[in-house]
Amino acid sequence: MSAHSYDEGHTIAGWTGFGIAVAGTGIVGLGVCTASIAVVGGGLAVVALGVLATWALHLSGWGKPPGVRPREQWGMRVRDPLAREGHTGCVGCRLAGRGRGRRAAAVVPVGSGGAGGELAESVPLSPFE
Repeated sequence: MSAHSYDEGHTIAGWTGFGIAVAGTGIVGLGVCTASIAVVGGGLAVVALGVLATWALHLSGWGKPPGVRPREQWGMRVRDPLAREGHTGCVGCRLAGRGRGRRAAAVVPVGSGGAGGELAESVPLSPFE
């Protein structure tokens, strides 16, 4: 259990990816300092491996779904029980083909009338509209 009263989101997948990416950016920095395109490319390849490692660990249950987890799942060594089905709204799960069976809430376009039949008010996105 975490000593904090909030979910920090620290996971095995996150810290592993972070460590690999830091090593990769260090290699990229070395390549920049030595003016070596090959070393820069190698460092970028290590960063890409960090992304793939994080994704694989997330899919195997060592990551976390988007949003706040239940308190009993806050520990870093707790595996995610929903990883096999995929998380709703998770890009990594959707790229892996998971979570497609569950549907998110239906989106109702503005002006088509909501559940009560009334029209939604249009909100300007910038002061120029």
